Amino acid sequence: MPHNPIEPGSAKDWLRHAASDLAVASEANIQGVLPQTLCFHAQQAVEKSLKAVLVHLGCEYPLTHVIARLITLIKQQGIDWPDELDAAADLTIYAVQLRYPGANPEIAQEEYDEAVDIAKCVMEWAGHIVDSA
Repeated sequence: MPHNPIEPGSAKDWLRHAASDLAVASEANIQGVLPQTLCFHAQQAVEKSLKAVLVHLGCEYPLTHVIARLITLIKQQGIDWPDELDAAADLTIYAVQLRYPGANPEIAQEEYDEAVDIAKCVMEWAGHIVDSA
């Protein structure tokens, strides 16, 4: 049986990378890893999932970490965006402000849990869109 590799840069490839980020984000007990790092990977899972949908739709996307901007692009393509996923836009902070040392507050367990849950839901939604064709 021939092996069907995933085409680099394809929507499925973007989802594969999103799944990798989600796997890292889900490992809360890695010694020495800060919650900010795990939340950054949750944000990356969301960002890559949304870009997978845009690639699937044949849309160009900006090189941005701003989740709300990607959601807007998806909505502009006529794709139904579930309201319950709007909280994904809040994860942008983990790719920008909270990614660097400084005057950043500690991330509470419930914030971390929510970031991972949102990432899982967005990835699942994106997977349905990409697999629908």
